[in-house]
Amino acid sequence: MRRNHLVGILLLSLLTWVFIIYVLLRNRPTSGFVVSPDDGFSLIQLETNIKEEQKANALLMRNVKNAVHEQIEARRIEEEEKAAAIEETRKEDERRLQGTAGDGVVAVLVFACNRPTVTRCLEQLIRYRPSPSQFPIIVSQDCEHEGTAQAISAFSSQVFHIKQPDQREIFVPPKEKKFKGYFKIARHYGWALNQTFNVYNFTTAIIIEDDLDVSPDLFSYFLATLPLLKHDPSLWCVSAWNDNGKLELIDTSSPELLHRTDFFPGLGWMITKSLWSELSPKWPLSYWDDWIRQPEQRKGRACIRPEVSRTRTFGKIGVSNGLFYEKHLKYIHLNDKYVPFTKLNLTYLLKDNYDSNFVKTVYESPIVSHQELRSGNIVQNGPVRIAYNTKTAYRSAAKTLGLMDDFRSGVPRTGYRGVVSFFYKGRRVYLAPPARWKGYDPSWS
Repeated sequence: MRRNHLVGILLLSLLTWVFIIYVLLRNRPTSGFVVSPDDGFSLIQLETNIKEEQKANALLMRNVKNAVHEQIEARRIEEEEKAAAIEETRKEDERRLQGTAGDGVVAVLVFACNRPTVTRCLEQLIRYRPSPSQFPIIVSQDCEHEGTAQAISAFSSQVFHIKQPDQREIFVPPKEKKFKGYFKIARHYGWALNQTFNVYNFTTAIIIEDDLDVSPDLFSYFLATLPLLKHDPSLWCVSAWNDNGKLELIDTSSPELLHRTDFFPGLGWMITKSLWSELSPKWPLSYWDDWIRQPEQRKGRACIRPEVSRTRTFGKIGVSNGLFYEKHLKYIHLNDKYVPFTKLNLTYLLKDNYDSNFVKTVYESPIVSHQELRSGNIVQNGPVRIAYNTKTAYRSAAKTLGLMDDFRSGVPRTGYRGVVSFFYKGRRVYLAPPARWKGYDPSWS
């Protein structure tokens, strides 16, 4: 039926065109069919005009092609000159950087990629650092993101801008394709730390991610703890971050209080060249932060971390897709009380001084349940202890009290000798394993 309908339409259209042509021919003047003596001349002239038009068009096309070629060549030369200028700036930055390393100089290594909001972090670092010569800021950028590069260039007189040169597609095992970002981050960290320690010859670096706010006393904190890091072999990093640094879990009246922790916190931390010399030959292809927490790397060493965090992340969007951000990270309290750490005696953090006092305080504290702690039905004053001896018991108490409840290589966040110290409803609390604790169990991760 449909086919017959289409055939009918075609026939009707054909008959219509036949009728129109018939009418036009029938009404055409007869003089139009008379051959004029000038017709031959007109055809020759028309042919000549067409050939001249073709020549003109060919000339126009050649001119257009030449103009396009000249434009492309000019752009190429401009790009080469721009690249050469960038390379010369990079080399000049390297020469300047190599001249800045020296005794007492600590590099501030800021990792950036595709966040133009790195300016928020840089503004704070520049505002709070006591001396540009003592704390030179190196911004290491990956990703070749133009918007971020332009944002960093606004600080060209105050920071050194270096770029990770290897932008080739990185190999990722098929099962881990969605975690490609972690592979790129590990590559970037390895390159930038090699540059900082082995090319620019700094002996110490403070590592800052581009999505961190920092407190006004950040540099005082790192400057005061640097001697401890250098002289206590049981320490391997100093971190500005408290994983359980939410307002309801910290003692804001003691912003000067510092702790030892077996858990590598990251998020604003200080590392020495000697440690990098140890780690760099076996630096991982991905997940560097979890790798560094493994027993093979940690080797029983600890970090220093603050009671009140000296950094806070504002980077909800990233390779981790906001992991922990909504439940924990966005609630971390950033210290707002300046502490002159360099004027304080911090020798209590040395292992020989710290451990005996810590163990004594923890295990002399009376045991309560996390239910009692939450309800406030505790008669005695002073610190208390919540006991755990299984992973399930730990996680149950941690969740109830608002602590981060995960493990890395068997170590709970902020844990020291298995003990997690925090502040709750006006008192110090220790979430602690038995006194005869035998060490971390990696299977708890």
